[in-house]
Amino acid sequence: MATKDECAAALERLAAKMGGLDDDRRTRNNVERTVSCTVPDLAVAFHGRLKDARLLDVVSYDDVSLLPQAQIRLTIPSDDLPALVDGRLNFVQAWTSGRIKVGASVGDLFRLRKVF
Repeated sequence: MATKDECAAALERLAAKMGGLDDDRRTRNNVERTVSCTVPDLAVAFHGRLKDARLLDVVSYDDVSLLPQAQIRLTIPSDDLPALVDGRLNFVQAWTSGRIKVGASVGDLFRLRKVF
């Protein structure tokens, strides 16, 4: 089981990865959404914003009941979050097999697939 710090570091790597997108990919994925990532086995969650194809303002919540509503909601086990961000776990396969849960519009699902 990954730790809270390892999950936070994975989200930082994701933010850096998104920040390094070229201008063309950034333009094609230029939406603004709130996003949350709940890690149930650690009883922790993270909340931030997707804007200009960047992950911004990520805050952790040790009390999941205080997590603000988000337009894109991910639920993912602690071990799968770093694996997903680092490319060791395929997003579509993890989602369709039920390893991760996603609450989002169809358009946002397609955008997430491109990020991972």
